[in-house]
Amino acid sequence: MAIKETLKICRKGHQFYKSSNCPVCPICEAQRKPKAGFASLLSAPARRALESAGMKTEKQLSKFSEEEILKLHGMGKASLPILKRVLKTKRLGFRKK
Repeated sequence: MAIKETLKICRKGHQFYKSSNCPVCPICEAQRKPKAGFASLLSAPARRALESAGMKTEKQLSKFSEEEILKLHGMGKASLPILKRVLKTKRLGFRKK
């Protein structure tokens, strides 16, 4: 059985197809992706998860444990190695339990 994709239009008028009810426009997301910084290395869902939790800097990120980060909606296990590497370059790490 094939998954049916529905044509959607975002507030800015971009047309895109999605099979889920997720309202996020992939065109808008690509346009707002940072060009630099650790957020530029992450997938859109992971980036939005950190943004919604108020984590914009490595120092803010280091105040959370790995378990807390993984509980954020949109954050997956694939993002943890990236975040660990970023923190290590700043001589930081995730908060220990």
